[in-house]
Amino acid sequence: MDKKLLLRFIKYKRILNQLKALGLERVFSNNLGDALDITSTLVRKDFSILGIPGNKRGGYNIDEVIAKFDDKLGSGKPIKVIIVGCGNIGRALLQYTGFEKDGLKVVAGFDKGVDAVSKDKSIPVYPMEELDSYVKKHHIKIGVIAVPSAETTGVFQKMMQAGVRGFLNFSPVELKCTKMLSGHPAGPSSCTVHNINISPELENLFYLVSMKEHMGGK
Repeated sequence: MDKKLLLRFIKYKRILNQLKALGLERVFSNNLGDALDITSTLVRKDFSILGIPGNKRGGYNIDEVIAKFDDKLGSGKPIKVIIVGCGNIGRALLQYTGFEKDGLKVVAGFDKGVDAVSKDKSIPVYPMEELDSYVKKHHIKIGVIAVPSAETTGVFQKMMQAGVRGFLNFSPVELKCTKMLSGHPAGPSSCTVHNINISPELENLFYLVSMKEHMGGK
C-alpha cells in the first residue's frame, strides 16, 4: 500500500473515532477533507478503494467506515507498545494518557537503571534483562527507543532479536533496517524505523520563523 494512502487511512480512522466519541453517527466527505486539508474528491476516492459506499445526502455511516478500516489496518484491538529507556522522554511517554484514543496501549517500559525499575505501577518498568522474554510472551511488535546515543544500536539489536519489528526512535542516532544485525540480514521487509530527531526540526522551525520576521520587516 502506498505510504501516503496508509497515512491518510490512519488519520481518517482517528478522526472518525473522535466524531463517534462526540455521539455523531454520520459524516460527509467534505468534513473529513477539511479535517485533513484535502479535497472531498480525494476522500471519496480513498473510501472507494475499501468499497465504502456513501451518498451526497446521507454521507457515510461512521461505525461502518471504522469497521472497514479495522479490517484493512488490523483488528480494533489496541496495539501494544513498549518503551525502552525511561529517562525524561521515556517517562513522559509512559505518563501520556492520550495513546489509547488512537488505538495504542503502552504496556511496559524497560531500563538498565535500577532506580527506574518499578513493577508495581500501572505501566510497569522492567530491567533490560527481561526484555526478550516479555516481548516474546506478549507478542510485542512495536517499540519506542529513548536511550542515549551510545546505547542505541545495542538496544535496537536486542529488540530486533526479541521480535520487535516497528520502531519509533527518539535517539540522536539514526537507525536503518538495512544493516546486518548480529549476523542476520535485516532488510526493509524485516522492520520499519521512524527516526524522530527533534533538534533539526527545532532548528528548521527557528530559521523559518526568522525568515518570516525578516521578510515582514522589509
